Amino acid sequence: MRLLHRDATTGQLRLRLETPSDLWRIARFVHPGELVGASTTRRDPEAPADVAGAERARRRVFLTVRAEQVEFHGFSKHVRITGPIVEGPFDIGRHHTLDLAEGDDVTVVKPTVTTGDRTILDEGLQGKGEPTILIAAVDWGDSSLVRVRGRAIEPIVDLRRTIAGKRFEGGQGDKDRTTYVAELVALLRREGAPATAVALAGPGFLKEEVMRRLAEEDPALAAKTTAFPAAEGGRAGVDELLRSGRATEVLRGSVAAEEAAQVERLIRSLAGGTRAAVGAGEVAEAIEAGAVETLLVAESLLADPATESLLDASRRGRVELFVVRDETDAGKRLVALGRIAAVLRYDWVPANRLTGSPGSTRAGPRTAP
Repeated sequence: MRLLHRDATTGQLRLRLETPSDLWRIARFVHPGELVGASTTRRDPEAPADVAGAERARRRVFLTVRAEQVEFHGFSKHVRITGPIVEGPFDIGRHHTLDLAEGDDVTVVKPTVTTGDRTILDEGLQGKGEPTILIAAVDWGDSSLVRVRGRAIEPIVDLRRTIAGKRFEGGQGDKDRTTYVAELVALLRREGAPATAVALAGPGFLKEEVMRRLAEEDPALAAKTTAFPAAEGGRAGVDELLRSGRATEVLRGSVAAEEAAQVERLIRSLAGGTRAAVGAGEVAEAIEAGAVETLLVAESLLADPATESLLDASRRGRVELFVVRDETDAGKRLVALGRIAAVLRYDWVPANRLTGSPGSTRAGPRTAP
C-alpha cells in the first residue's frame, strides 16, 4: 500500500492498493458513513443521442460515495463499496458501487483515525507480509500446495491419488510412486518459479525424494526450497507448518504465517496458565498492569467502540498489536477465546480470575468447601 497524499485538515488520504493484502486492509480500513472516492464507470444519462451506444451506456468518471456497505471478496480479489453518490458529474444522491482491485487508487476521508485504523494502515504502508511463498505438504497419495502472500492463503491444488501397495504384482506400487513424484515435481516447478521461497513439508521420505529430483531438474528452484518435518501431508500438513514455527526463516515477512504462529504462541502460553490473558476484562487488567507483550484482536472487534479504549491503552503501553482474520483457522481459535487475548511478558494472574471447571485452561486451584 502506498500513501499518495494526506490532508491533515480534512482527514483525506489517497492510497494506492498494490497487493492482494491491501484489498483486505482497505475493506477493514473503511467504515460505514465515511466518504470514499475512486475512478469508476457509470451510465451517463446526459450523453447526446449521436454518441455511440457503447459510450453512451458507460462512462469513466471519478465518483465519491458515502459508504454504507463494504464487502471483501477474497476469491475474486475485489472490494466493493456501496453507497449514495455525494460528489461526481451526475446522479448525485443515487447509489453506486465502487469496485476496487489490485493497482487501483482510492481516496478515503476519515475525520478520526482510530487505533485499529492506524494499525491496519501502518501494516500496509510498511509493506509488511508481501513476499510470495509456496508451501507444499506432501505424503503418498495426499499432498497440497498453497500460495501464501501477505494476508492471503490461496489453495493451488490438492493432489490425491491411489497408490498401490507392495502386495500387488507387476510393480504397480513402484509405478504409482514414480508417477506421483513426477506430478509433484512438475507442480512445484510450475508454481515455485515466481515464489520468493518454497517450504516443503511432510512425513517420511517423500519430501527427500522430491528434493533430490528438484536438485537434478531445477537447481535454481531447489536452492530456494527448504524441507521440514510434518506429521501429515495435505491441508493438515500446511496448517501444522504455519502453526509450528519450524519454518520461521522461510516464512519471515508473511503476515498469514505470523498470524498462525502468534495464535499458536497464545495457546501455548494459556497452557502455562499465567502467561496469557483472554477476554476483554482480563486483557484490560493486564494492560493496566503493564504485563502485555502482544495483543491479538479479531478483525470483527476493530469496529467495536468498546474495544477502542483497550487498543488506545495498548498503544500507549508500546504493546505489539496484531489483527487476526476471523475466517482463518487461527482466527476461529481466537474467536473461541473471546476475540481478544494477550501474550504476557511475565507470570501474572488477574485479581478477578474465577476458578474454572476441571480441565479448563483457565481453571484455578480448587479449594475445599
